[in-house]
Amino acid sequence: MSTQINTILFDLDGTLIDTNELIISSFLHVLGSYYPDRYKREDVLPFMGPTLRETFETVNPEKVEEMIEAYKSFNITNHDLLVKEFPGVFETIRALKEAGYKIGIVTTKGMITVKMGLALTKLDQFFDVVVALDHVQNPKPDPEPIFKALEQLGAKPEEAMMVGDNSHDILGGKNAGTQTVAVSWSLKGRQFLEGFNPDYMIDHMEDLLDILKVEKG
Repeated sequence: MSTQINTILFDLDGTLIDTNELIISSFLHVLGSYYPDRYKREDVLPFMGPTLRETFETVNPEKVEEMIEAYKSFNITNHDLLVKEFPGVFETIRALKEAGYKIGIVTTKGMITVKMGLALTKLDQFFDVVVALDHVQNPKPDPEPIFKALEQLGAKPEEAMMVGDNSHDILGGKNAGTQTVAVSWSLKGRQFLEGFNPDYMIDHMEDLLDILKVEKG
């Protein structure tokens, strides 16, 4: 089944790079300034995945813009202190690139922090295509960003896999007609992701190389 796959699309946060601590800290910082002592770590976990606008509209529709700005300001200031890649990611992406796979990123975050994360982890050298929130009308789980990435890579959905750590990634891939791969290190938990019936569940990024029968470096 995987022999015709030639294109791999990745979510960024929580999949390739560990931004969990940064995201949680950013939400707690903003929400704590508006609603002292109301939000704890476990309260902000559901906010990971949707866009900032979708999240803050559920919290305070009147203050959405200023909350987004406060979030971005804290996030950018603390980015390089709190972000790191997940184990095996760099080696796996490099192996896929060397094996000739088309690889791209499809993310619900803005391009400024996407570039920061890729540069910090030195993954920027591998990706020719990045579709960020800035580039689409409808973010995942809508198929629009996945279709856009595939078009830029000259690939068809049936030749592609979408790899991610959240329901948006799995549903987005299914809506676009790609195969889907869930990562078990998601903060949402393995059981949560299994509920969306991904084609594969991996415990380590290098497991992707086994699925695709790519030689490890």
